[in-house]
Amino acid sequence: MAKLKRKHKKKEQKVKNTALNQVPGQVTYVGQKSNQETILEIFDYDPDKILVQHVNDVEEAFGYKDIENITWINVNGLNNTGEIEKLGKHYNLHPLLIEDIVNTQQRPKIDEYEDYLFIVFKMIYFDDQQEFVKEHLSLVMGKNYVLTFQEADGDVFDGLRERIKNAKGRIRNSGADYLTYAILDAVIDNYFLVIENLGEKVENLEESLFIENSSEDITQDIQEMKREIIKMRKAVNPLREVISRIENTQSPLFEPKTFSYIKDLNDHIIQVSENIEVYREMIWGLMDMYMTTISNKMNEVMKVLTIMASIFIPLTFMAGIYGMNFEYIPELQFKYGYFYLWGAMIIVFFIMIWYFKRKKWL
Repeated sequence: MAKLKRKHKKKEQKVKNTALNQVPGQVTYVGQKSNQETILEIFDYDPDKILVQHVNDVEEAFGYKDIENITWINVNGLNNTGEIEKLGKHYNLHPLLIEDIVNTQQRPKIDEYEDYLFIVFKMIYFDDQQEFVKEHLSLVMGKNYVLTFQEADGDVFDGLRERIKNAKGRIRNSGADYLTYAILDAVIDNYFLVIENLGEKVENLEESLFIENSSEDITQDIQEMKREIIKMRKAVNPLREVISRIENTQSPLFEPKTFSYIKDLNDHIIQVSENIEVYREMIWGLMDMYMTTISNKMNEVMKVLTIMASIFIPLTFMAGIYGMNFEYIPELQFKYGYFYLWGAMIIVFFIMIWYFKRKKWL
């Protein structure tokens, strides 16, 4: 049977919201990766050719705004707010939008503007050390471009990159709306992998609860699972509303044929949400089960102690009677009184054992 592997994790630091009580539209980074270098990954393509670049200067991305090709600009690193503002001003992004891009505590949402669409959502995955990672991700979709902003390197887009480079599927023959769908689809598909991983952890925890020598720290594993599921729930539930709004949008940026894919995306996010609720109920049930198991073990211990005490109560009574220092206790003069007392005590002992077994208390 597979055993749950314990990892001693450092306590996750809480992100201090430095954007509180500031002027609306003021761009202030809220996150943990304050020393991240800003790198731009650019995919500019059409059905026949593709250009892939990795640059450090945001000004090199300015030339892709009004061209006919489809361009995906993926920005890694949100702490350099000056660079983010410079890119946002060139693409005429609203100041409040830029503020939300660098605020990693922003909940998933969608805002529709005249020339572009803005979506905030969370990218969730397990890294190489199997640590649970929830990363803030923002997306701006224009007529012929898609801008994505993530806090640091490491994402779930490797398959999408290969499809673009190798012209697999419809993506090179479709517009920015289909690219937006593909990005969302990559994130949501990875939710299924995370859910599968969580499901295995829940099953391992459930098995561990019925092992006699199960770890005393299993409650820590359960609490860690609860935290991961809560993070998933906070990321997925608002995204259902986002996908639903995209499905019903009247924005001219979406072609009618793309909505069939968005509908399928909506089905996927509903399925993920339902699975999260199932595992959420299961993990709460595991905590109740653990407390019940501990209570049952304690009851078994108390049962044994109670039976032992019940057996020795009459024996102690008999020993106490004949241990008193009265001179004229009649039985003290019997020649074999000592052996009679021992015999009576042994008989009482076996009678009580027989009685307890008859009552199925033993």
